[in-house]
Amino acid sequence: MRSTERDGTIGIGALAGRFGLAAHVLRHWESTGLLAPARDAAGRRRYGPADVVRVAVILRGKEAGLSLEAIRTLVAGDHRVRSEVLRREAEELRARIAAAQASLALVECALGCAHEELTDCPHFRREVAERVRVDRSG
Repeated sequence: MRSTERDGTIGIGALAGRFGLAAHVLRHWESTGLLAPARDAAGRRRYGPADVVRVAVILRGKEAGLSLEAIRTLVAGDHRVRSEVLRREAEELRARIAAAQASLALVECALGCAHEELTDCPHFRREVAERVRVDRSG
């Protein structure tokens, strides 16, 4: 029976493979304090169920556009600091979502345009002009 079956832990390769990551990503996260795996008698990293959850949290945070520093604060910071970071990150996410929605509107406008030359389309020109106004004021 392998030690992974006996003690419920897995090695770095197995954990990385489970999430489709390269092992060096997990080592990097460890070096930044996001992960702290146990070590076996030979010094090899051993990841338990809590580490698996932590990797999922890190990946979810990265998908949301959070920095590793923000993710570290989320998982290790106190409630007050965590709330401050989350408020700031929520603001930034709202701004990115608004920008993505504006970009999507522009693309959809262009897709639906019947004009031979896109810049001749009054609706497309309004969309572009609105984007320029937003960029200048923001």
